[in-house]
Amino acid sequence: MIQTRLSLTPKEKLHAYMQLTRFDKPVGIELLLWPTLWGVMLAAMGQAQQQGATAGLPSLKIFVIFAIGAILMRAAGCAINDFADRKVDGHVTRTKGRPLADGRLSGKEAIAAFLVLVLLSASLLFFLPVKVFYWSLGAVILAFIYPFMKRFTHMPQVFLAAAFGWAIPMAYVAVQGAPDIWCWLLFIAYMCWTVAYDTQYAMADREDDLKIGVKSTAILFGRYDVVIISILQTVFLLIMGVVMWHYFTPTSLSITPVFGLALVAMMFAKQNSACGSRQALACFQSFLANIWVGRYVFALIAVACLWTTFNG
Repeated sequence: MIQTRLSLTPKEKLHAYMQLTRFDKPVGIELLLWPTLWGVMLAAMGQAQQQGATAGLPSLKIFVIFAIGAILMRAAGCAINDFADRKVDGHVTRTKGRPLADGRLSGKEAIAAFLVLVLLSASLLFFLPVKVFYWSLGAVILAFIYPFMKRFTHMPQVFLAAAFGWAIPMAYVAVQGAPDIWCWLLFIAYMCWTVAYDTQYAMADREDDLKIGVKSTAILFGRYDVVIISILQTVFLLIMGVVMWHYFTPTSLSITPVFGLALVAMMFAKQNSACGSRQALACFQSFLANIWVGRYVFALIAVACLWTTFNG
């Protein structure tokens, strides 16, 4: 049931916008931020190797711009997601307190927030090569359409993964001038991981989604959900291993970073053990645990890049 509030104090209004854009819940920010920075770091490695150097680091400007852009576009995605779900969030236990569901904000205010955040993100493009602008259009389109896909397909998570992962080819365009095969492999790996963790997220809402007719991969996969999540995670690990082998084998580290992915495999095993219960809380906590995957893989890539850059 939507509750109508005719007026809010400035503090209450600010809090409602914080909830709309999820700045009060930074988990989603990290799930987008860290892979974006994987792309920035590895694109710089690739550029250095193309120029005959063993390794290299991205410029601070590129690093900061993509970090801020990831934060702003994730917030924009949350705003348009709540607009798309404004009529169903009130029927889901976990989302009934969102500001559009309980009437604290209107649909028009959510659209306005989306446009402002997109424009702020777009302003960062003035500091990047013009090619990045053309690639950014894909990010905006994907960010806008993915919240509506759950009405039409059981695989909205694929559109979410593409929307979040589009920062990776943009990073390669900004650093190298164009994406290469290693960029697209990284993009595919990221999509596999994202579909896996967002399926865990959807498993927590599966009963409510079935009642209100919302589609998801959790519903599509059914009793094979954990098995398919495990397969997607395995593909992620295999592709990431190949990508790291490509970038770091010519360096003094050789294949050491590849073996570093073993810890990620253990993280995934723990997540899937918890998801096996199909309990909503366990599935949601497994989803949350993926922030440590993002943090760890970024640390692994960053340390490897720094080591090879300064130690040859």
